[in-house]
Amino acid sequence: MTGHPTAAPPAGGVADRPTPGRATPGDVAGRADASFRQRYAAEPAGCWAAPGRANLIGEHTDYNDGFVLPFALSLRTVVAAAPAPDGTWTVCSEHADEPVRFTVDDLVPGRVTGWGAYVAGVVWALREAGHAVPGARLAVASDVPLGSGLSSSAALEAAVLAALVDLGGLDLPTGRRPRLAQRAENAYVGAPTGIMDQSAVIRCRDGHALFLDCRTEEVEHIPFDLDTTGLTLLVVDSRAPHRHADGEYAARRRSCEQAADLLGVAALRDVPTDGLVTALTRLPDDATRRRVRHVVTENQRVLDTVALLRAGRVREIGPLLTASHASMRDDFEITVPEIDTAVEAALAAGALGARMTGGGFGGCVLALVEAASADAVTAAVTAAYAERGFAVPGLVRVRPAPGANRLT
Repeated sequence: MTGHPTAAPPAGGVADRPTPGRATPGDVAGRADASFRQRYAAEPAGCWAAPGRANLIGEHTDYNDGFVLPFALSLRTVVAAAPAPDGTWTVCSEHADEPVRFTVDDLVPGRVTGWGAYVAGVVWALREAGHAVPGARLAVASDVPLGSGLSSSAALEAAVLAALVDLGGLDLPTGRRPRLAQRAENAYVGAPTGIMDQSAVIRCRDGHALFLDCRTEEVEHIPFDLDTTGLTLLVVDSRAPHRHADGEYAARRRSCEQAADLLGVAALRDVPTDGLVTALTRLPDDATRRRVRHVVTENQRVLDTVALLRAGRVREIGPLLTASHASMRDDFEITVPEIDTAVEAALAAGALGARMTGGGFGGCVLALVEAASADAVTAAVTAAYAERGFAVPGLVRVRPAPGANRLT
């Protein structure tokens, strides 16, 4: 999935918050504020932040009306903003050479392209929902890495949305914001994403994972406090270029929709685990059967993970994470050699579980490790990459953080 220009995680080594050379959320806010003042020669009305997200488990289940369990990251996108008296919208990014400016006449899907489409899409979706969106000047800064499966695009959408809602005094409760942001990405940008990314970056709470029913949009905040368990999560940015990600993502989604039609259900979420074997016999080819098997078993793995976390049995989720990766690799066929190498090396070095996170064909790996073993796992992944001739991976420790909010 595409997004706006952002910085990448540090190469090699494990980074904690804060780390020299890596921006903290406060640093990002300062950069957004400074960028606004420099670009517009004025003071912003405020700064709004939204996080990237990692998905603990539940991949490609969201658009199948299933279950997901993401959490927000401490890596953030910050938007400094103020009303624009001329009723137009202008946005600049610290990682783009030129600002993007658009008017009401440009609020037609396909008119604004590139990273600016995510901003225009939010304005468009708000207006389509009947809101009087104020013109605005915006400046973006971010430390959510681009193209790594950590939802840089959803973070941008959510931060812009929060800014515009506050600037315009719009009546848009938090629970309705994810669907609107998703509509911006689906209908204006043209990316066929599910509801998970926007829900996570908007609704997550500190120290919790977000258990989301993608059909009903009901959420439950599941305690996921790693600080008291002696565990940590490593995100490995594989540095793998996304290979046919957009087309393959769309193809997987079509395959799932077609399979649901063949099985006579509204979505694959409606195929029960105990009825999976029978359902598979009704499908016409092995590829479709494997796609369905992944979705149905992945939904069950989400439910099993939630049950363990509710019981405080955090270490026991490791095998479920690893089983999820195997299913994505073998049944959904969305991993690449860099991703599989990171998972294998992390597990061999003692990780309790590891899996790809994100839509696939590149991106990141999430590994659950003993905090005392983080350096050993980091060294093992880095060495495995060097042995295979891959680019040096980026590694960062993460913890569950809060969702979108106003900073100033």
